[in-house]
Amino acid sequence: METDPADVFIPEELDEEQKMIGQTCRDFLDAEVLPLLDRIDAQEEGLMPGLLKKAGELGLLAITVPEELEGFGQSFVTSMYASEIMGAGYSFAVGWSCHTGIGTLPILYYGNPEQLQKYIPRLASGEWLGAYCLTEPGAGSDANSGTTKAVLSEDGKHYILNGQKMWITNAGFADVFTVFAKIDNDRVLSAFIVERTFPGITFNPEEKKMGIKGSSTRQIFFNDCRVPVENLLGKRGEGYRIALNILHMGRIKLGGNVIGSAKKAIDQSVQYANERKQFNCLISQFGAIKHKLAEQVIRTFANESAVYRASRHLDDAISLYVAKGEDKGRDTMEAFNHFALEAAVLKVFGSEMLDYVVDEAVQIFGGMGFSAEMPVDRGYRDSRINRIFEGTNEINRLLVVDNALKKGAKGVLPTMEIAEKAFDEIRNLKTEKHAKLDYYQEKDGYIAGFKKIILMVLKAASEKFTRTLMLEQEILSNIADSIMQLYTAESVLLRVKKLESIKGEEGIKVYRDILDVLVYDAAARISKSLKDASYSFAFGETRDLLEKGIIHFTAVAGVNVKEARRRIADRLIDENRYCF
Repeated sequence: METDPADVFIPEELDEEQKMIGQTCRDFLDAEVLPLLDRIDAQEEGLMPGLLKKAGELGLLAITVPEELEGFGQSFVTSMYASEIMGAGYSFAVGWSCHTGIGTLPILYYGNPEQLQKYIPRLASGEWLGAYCLTEPGAGSDANSGTTKAVLSEDGKHYILNGQKMWITNAGFADVFTVFAKIDNDRVLSAFIVERTFPGITFNPEEKKMGIKGSSTRQIFFNDCRVPVENLLGKRGEGYRIALNILHMGRIKLGGNVIGSAKKAIDQSVQYANERKQFNCLISQFGAIKHKLAEQVIRTFANESAVYRASRHLDDAISLYVAKGEDKGRDTMEAFNHFALEAAVLKVFGSEMLDYVVDEAVQIFGGMGFSAEMPVDRGYRDSRINRIFEGTNEINRLLVVDNALKKGAKGVLPTMEIAEKAFDEIRNLKTEKHAKLDYYQEKDGYIAGFKKIILMVLKAASEKFTRTLMLEQEILSNIADSIMQLYTAESVLLRVKKLESIKGEEGIKVYRDILDVLVYDAAARISKSLKDASYSFAFGETRDLLEKGIIHFTAVAGVNVKEARRRIADRLIDENRYCF
């Protein structure tokens, strides 16, 4: 299925109101957060909740809260742009993201009218701060295996909660918690709104962490905690669905957060490279440094393109589901569920993109980068959690393939039909000269080829393993990596096409360089991943067809990547900041 560039949102299309919100976020970080990073990391008493409340006074906790609940009712694209800007706020970004996302949205989307009126305006203003309690010592990726229990009291007025939650962000100061527990002997979770003042709640001391040191992270214990029955969130047994849908949202949001972090690290990298001299020359003039700077830009640009593409499509889906449904909150969450594949892609690609960017930032700083006095130290340590947050990257890779198969089975995507046609194409493959294509026709052909070979391997693996496919995690990870390369490369292609319609061919030359290098590299990465997958299960004719298909569908024209990267780096070096 082809996507029209006209149907894709790119960040260059942000309107004045969105830019104003972004500038408010940027000004808040510059004035209130970045000068206090050491104090935040030291967890100075009251500092983080005080900053969140200040953000609330500026409306920065209420961007997507509906106007009738004292919010601004902005689009998901706008909330993603705010998440991008706030992502440069290190530990503060974690506290802010937790509160505005998983701390507020479960109640917003699943709360009944009374719960909405009681909690959402206070969360939107910052009067109350929120947190989310899902993980337990024995229940991490397998969230539904949690053992926290809820039993109805004899008078029927309270649920009595007993259990333990861990790795709870904002636990040190949150006023309201969304807590997941099983009622009686239920197999699935239910969700509860628990206030800090309810009796029976105790907290462990703050966890000592590798990074995001300024964010509050504690274990919470519920010992005969009395929760009013009216604080059951959603229906009994609906908690697992609530948790999954909120995690889809959280994964997409993480993809936005890391853009801000990456751009911050790129700014630090290029500014240091433009100051540091070795051998009587600025290190920004060395080819090896230009390679690093350019690759930081390429991966960040790719992630950004994919994030805003998915965000606009999600906005469209939300409008569609809400218009057709009767419950705005649940219908909004159903739209998120429809984007589970994209959510997993953005979470994995984004977190690994940021890890690359901050690692190369340390390398560009050299020995100084290993000093805690340099800003890249904090960025490097803070980045690492993102591959664990919101479901580990290993779990999310499995979800990418699982959701691709589900979309095919439901007829949402014609995956198996495309795969079978691709098999036929390879069976009947003849060597022939093709007419010379223009720039975008060539790139469109490459993307189409990537789709065909990925689906060929997916179809072959599915037929080989049938119901046991989900046990073949190495093969699934290979396929997931290929899907991520495809989605981000296609997102950049769509963005560059749309940019050319706005700026003209002359104005987007450096963006074509980004696209050229990205597609060239994606072809090699997809080829390697799919070979690894195919050689792990295919034999005989199937193996021969897959091998031929990989060679044919990942064949791309050569690119002078050295010069392309140098042009990208030179633009960055001239501007002395991320400017793409």
